Amino acid sequence: MWGPADETTCPAPTRPAPLIDPFQRAITYLRVSVTDRCDLRCVYCMAEDMTFLPRRDLLTLEELDRVCAVFVARGVRKLRITGGEPLVRRDIMRLFRGLSRHLASGALDELTLTTNGTRLAQYAAELADLGVRRINVSLDTLDPARFRAITRRGDLPVVLGGIAAARAAGIRVKINAVALRGVNEDEIVPMLEWAHGEGMDLTLIEVMPLGEIEPDRADQFLPLSVVRERLDARFRLTPLPDRTGGPARYVRVEETGGRLGFITPLTHNFCESCNRVRLTCTGRLYMCLGQEDAADLRAPLRASPDDALVAEAITEAITRKPKGHDFVIARAARPAVPRHMSTTGG
Repeated sequence: MWGPADETTCPAPTRPAPLIDPFQRAITYLRVSVTDRCDLRCVYCMAEDMTFLPRRDLLTLEELDRVCAVFVARGVRKLRITGGEPLVRRDIMRLFRGLSRHLASGALDELTLTTNGTRLAQYAAELADLGVRRINVSLDTLDPARFRAITRRGDLPVVLGGIAAARAAGIRVKINAVALRGVNEDEIVPMLEWAHGEGMDLTLIEVMPLGEIEPDRADQFLPLSVVRERLDARFRLTPLPDRTGGPARYVRVEETGGRLGFITPLTHNFCESCNRVRLTCTGRLYMCLGQEDAADLRAPLRASPDDALVAEAITEAITRKPKGHDFVIARAARPAVPRHMSTTGG
């Protein structure tokens, strides 16, 4: 007959050691790409004629769930699901349903996603039911014709409808806008006023040199230091200590009462406090967005139903996490990293 555990013979299991990189940064944030596919072709992100990965190369939803569980057991407190466009992955809500157990247990603080918003109206209510409390929506313009030009195929009202559905479901929305010289720089103030007027944060992002695309990124690149100077001339910007686990630095715009973020991988390296790693849909773990070094987690996942091998591979990979990236944008230069953002995960 089973009786009470004898503490002298059955010690409580020890919790796995947290993931600490060589610079003593705790890895508490995992970004997980579930697909390299997207239903848009944004000019700064993808080539117009993309070749996507064969579906057989992708981790299954069950494998993605397993890897995430290992990371959560090692101290990851935030999971962000990305793509490509994550909501185009078949049966993606099955993964969200599985991962939500870590919210229910208290092991995870946040389960969230970055999306282009095209499928958000379909999934917003279920995402909210599963514990998703805030999301990022990538949106670079409020002009329908310009939106179609930037995305090469998008329909702005569909995205705005998705944002409205998310907010109606109780999900807080943050807008991410890539600042593009000569394309949307005249819209930054209207975008800010619109987002803050709707009760949403806005984060501006510098274009990143990832993957070969048709435009020259030197032509696209708009330094956010320049944008900040322009905004300073019009608004009172108060620096905030806020951190959301990502690389953004925030200010409060006193005239609107809203929060504005700046992600500046080129004009101000944001690596000193990096607590993030990225898992691709094929099971490659990138310790830095701007470096090519990666660890293969797919092989150990498939080598054994036990998680010991993949846990060992993760531990070893974190010992190789660099201090930071070396992004540079130069005319006629090859991208700093040859893979597209959609391959690594946004």
